[in-house]
Amino acid sequence: MELVSGQDPRLREVVRFALCCRALALLLQALFNLLIPDHAADAFSPPRLSEPGPWDLLLEQLLGGLSHWDAEHFLFIAEHGYLYEHNCAFFPLYPLSVRAMAEGALWPLRWPLRLRSRLLLSAVLLNSLFSVLAAAALYELGRAVLRCRRVAFLAAVLFSISPANVFLAAAYSESMFAFLVFSAMWQLEKGQSWLSGLLFSLASGVRANGLINAGFFLYSRGKRFALQLQVGSGSVRKLPPLWKRLLSLASSAVLMCAGIFLPFALFQYYTYVRFCAPSTNLEQTVPKPLLQLALDKGYRLVAADRVKPPWCSQRFPLVYSYIQDTYWNVGFLRYFELRQIPNFLLALPVTLLGSWAAWTYISANPRQCLTLGLERRKSEEEGKPRAGFCCPTVFVYVVHATVLLAFGFFCMHVQVLTRFLGSSSPILYWFSAHLLQKYEPLLWSEGADHQIAAPRSEESLLGESPGSFGNGTCENPIVRLLLNWRIITPLSKCILGFFLSYWLLGLMLHCNFLPWT
Repeated sequence: MELVSGQDPRLREVVRFALCCRALALLLQALFNLLIPDHAADAFSPPRLSEPGPWDLLLEQLLGGLSHWDAEHFLFIAEHGYLYEHNCAFFPLYPLSVRAMAEGALWPLRWPLRLRSRLLLSAVLLNSLFSVLAAAALYELGRAVLRCRRVAFLAAVLFSISPANVFLAAAYSESMFAFLVFSAMWQLEKGQSWLSGLLFSLASGVRANGLINAGFFLYSRGKRFALQLQVGSGSVRKLPPLWKRLLSLASSAVLMCAGIFLPFALFQYYTYVRFCAPSTNLEQTVPKPLLQLALDKGYRLVAADRVKPPWCSQRFPLVYSYIQDTYWNVGFLRYFELRQIPNFLLALPVTLLGSWAAWTYISANPRQCLTLGLERRKSEEEGKPRAGFCCPTVFVYVVHATVLLAFGFFCMHVQVLTRFLGSSSPILYWFSAHLLQKYEPLLWSEGADHQIAAPRSEESLLGESPGSFGNGTCENPIVRLLLNWRIITPLSKCILGFFLSYWLLGLMLHCNFLPWT
């Protein structure tokens, strides 16, 4: 995948800005970690099995803020495997990648740094790489779907100041998932179905919500089949018989969905074998401090005391759904309590933005939504599709984001909605870019004089080429808006205020064990 091309100044600016934002995030979290004392949170905090050396202590001082909350689970799994039952809520591809890098590229550092420190360093380096590649993939995806370079560029730059920033930097799987998902969507738009399927399959080995991405492939094949049925009689003669097309559609759908679901199924099988098959040498394989932690906290160990967990006896023994239900009380409307009002307020900006995006698209394309985008349009027959956020190709992405938003709001811990949507769907960034481009006069002008020009529709920007930037450099619209903060519109201030405040607050609070999204 040619993510970084020397021919497109916008793409170079996306990568440059992403690198600068990641470096600034790492610097600020180290500063906040130094200045703000850690909160004594009741979170998973396993004991260290070896004494840290001076280099370990230095690394912990610099990057320790990125190893809190769920990051402890990922680093623990990378070091010890799936020892405790509730660790199985975290899928294996990310911790496996962290361990592989710690034992591979960082192998020369095994003398000054213990394994835990190398794992933390590996996670930070990998997430920095994945977040930059995700921004580049989002730009290419935006170009393919929106057919508007300027809005795609603005969306990709917004990703670098994502309100989910701290989770893209910390030892979480969000950066890896965003890179795989955006890349898979881009490859599917290019017609690379099998490469897209492989990337979607890898994504389902990173996070459980990767399974829903099978809908993109099913929709793509279903839409192509529906449009073929609507072609003229002359074109029909050139197509294979209907039964052959149906067989091809069904077989490819089954194969691709099986590939996407395979990592999830294999992981569930692995956990069943590991936790439901009695172990006779538990005491010899688990270090005593970790055994003591299990006794103190009530954690269920691998086949402890030869007693099978309750989920082992279920008709479909899925450990993931059992953990979500038992350990975190995840379920329909379970989070709707008065004491959770602060968390609903934390999720309010992304909920409003996602709902507004869905309403805007439905209002602009009522027939497109009623026909599920399966009706051939005259503009498509003429080869002149609309550009921008409201173009027909965005439909499936709006449906995907709306499903995630509804599920997250009603069935999950609502405060995770920001990172849930921010790492899974491009809609948050596309719609924000659409609003800025449409309502911010400062973005209507070109050139360095910053004079206000007449507003230009997203369609009018379709034909812009990289060559329109003169010497091959590209002005960053976010930097431009921030430098002119006093004169930008209230809507622009609200959007940038949401992105930047969550970007900064996340670093301050999350990195010091204070509650955050």
